[in-house]
Amino acid sequence: MRAARPLLLVLLALSLPGCQLLPSGSGGEQGASRSPPPIERGRPAAASPQGAQCLAQLSATGASYTPLPDRFEATGCMQVNPVALTSLQGDATRFTIGNIGPVTCQTANVFAGWARFGVDRAARVHLGSRLARIETFGSYACRNIAGSTRRSAHARAEAIDVAAFVLEDGRRISIADDWNGGTAAERQFLRVVLSSACKRFGTVLSPEYNAAHADHLHMEVGGQSFCR
Repeated sequence: MRAARPLLLVLLALSLPGCQLLPSGSGGEQGASRSPPPIERGRPAAASPQGAQCLAQLSATGASYTPLPDRFEATGCMQVNPVALTSLQGDATRFTIGNIGPVTCQTANVFAGWARFGVDRAARVHLGSRLARIETFGSYACRNIAGSTRRSAHARAEAIDVAAFVLEDGRRISIADDWNGGTAAERQFLRVVLSSACKRFGTVLSPEYNAAHADHLHMEVGGQSFCR
């Protein structure tokens, strides 16, 4: 009877519901490796609905651009939903942008509309040639407003400094040389360009503002409306 007791205990254990002879979590095959679960790596954040809508609007203008990742540097210096512009679409032809850096999508959209309707069309009306290229002194720069402790709109990639316009016929119309020294038609063209910018951007500064802007147009989105 004593010899039968061990066999009885084994049979009883096998009959109990829910009992497991294998360690919890192991596979059904002996010797199978127990690798740790894969680590979920961070993924790039999806663009906000507003950011995605802005990019769609920029694409609709015919602009060629590359979306860039957001960047946050020193206090007050940032690039949120920035893009790198390559070229813009006019009524009939495309034109390039020289030396421009990252700008916010909103700034790029305003710039694209101004370049097409305020510059390209003005060039054809007043100078008889299509626009081929816009030359700039750049956009993003982590710096303050000159003589101030406040951050410039350049520190938020919300401003562009435009220096000159190159036409398809080869002429180059610059702020430095032609604002006051150009032909009557060239001076009129630059005033029309300025007026159009003032209707689209929040702040526009020209040679009429001060000597620091004698060679470019400073154009920024947002803020109070100021044009001079």
